[in-house]
Amino acid sequence: MERKTRPGWDDYFMEIARVVSSRSTCMRRSVGAVIVKNKQIVATGYNGTPKDLPHCEVTGCLREQLHVPSGQMHELCRGIHAEQNAVVQAAYHGVSVNGGTLYCTHQPCVVCTKILINAGIKRIVYANPYPDKLAEDMMAASGIEICVLDKK
Repeated sequence: MERKTRPGWDDYFMEIARVVSSRSTCMRRSVGAVIVKNKQIVATGYNGTPKDLPHCEVTGCLREQLHVPSGQMHELCRGIHAEQNAVVQAAYHGVSVNGGTLYCTHQPCVVCTKILINAGIKRIVYANPYPDKLAEDMMAASGIEICVLDKK
């Protein structure tokens, strides 16, 4: 019997982030995030409307209706990003993410980057790029280690 190749930690946690993204309720992009400390998952998050609010498939997507390009005018979105949801979930349950690694299906935007920096995330692993040069510059300036995995 042939033994399957065991995935490395980054691939393992990224695959979990991909599964988490399947819970997304966003009409434009499904994003999943997993925060890990000491090779243990401490929080997960996906993008979509805050709990107990109707999903955008019911109310409609204002950004879509106004033809707002990706990466612009985040304030018009009713949803919360996967990275934000993961940090909020950890805080809600009283779990520190300080020193942790974020695995995310997509590169964090500048808003999420600021939150991740202040939450103490030390490493970000993502698979899909996002058009946000300011976020990239802030990650680099903050000393966060960045790892880009091949999109699978």
